[in-house]
Amino acid sequence: MPFHYTRTVRFQDTDAAGVVYFANVLAICHEAYEASLSASGIQLRSFFTNPDVAVPIVSASVDFFCPLFCGDRLTIELSPAPLTDSKFEINYQIFVSEDIDKIAARCTTRHTCITPAKRIKQTLPPELVQWLQHFSAK
Repeated sequence: MPFHYTRTVRFQDTDAAGVVYFANVLAICHEAYEASLSASGIQLRSFFTNPDVAVPIVSASVDFFCPLFCGDRLTIELSPAPLTDSKFEINYQIFVSEDIDKIAARCTTRHTCITPAKRIKQTLPPELVQWLQHFSAK
C-alpha cells in the first residue's frame, strides 16, 4: 500500500515566477521518503548516520503537469519498488489536495545501497526490505 504525505507549499519553495522551483519538488519528495521511513519504524538519525550503510540517490527525474503555488496543500503518494538486492526506486505522484484526481507532478528517484567507506554496493538491510514490502504498490 502506498504511503501518503501531506504538506503545504511555502513561499521559500517558490521561484521568481511564484511557482515551486523544480529542485524543491525533489526536496518535498525526500521529506515524504523520510516520513515513510519513520512511519515504518526506522529511526532517522541512526539510518542517515549509519557508518556501515548508505543509500544515496543515483538518479532522479521530475515531470510537471501543472504549476504548484505558495499555499497549495499537497498530497504526495510514495510507492517504492525493489530493482535488485541492492537497488530500489521510489515513484511519487503529487496532487494538489483541492483536485486530488489530477496529478500535478510525477517524480522518480533511484537508490543504491553501499558501504560508505569503500563505496561498493551491498545488499539492502532488513529494515529497508521491510519498508519496501510495506509501502510498495502491490
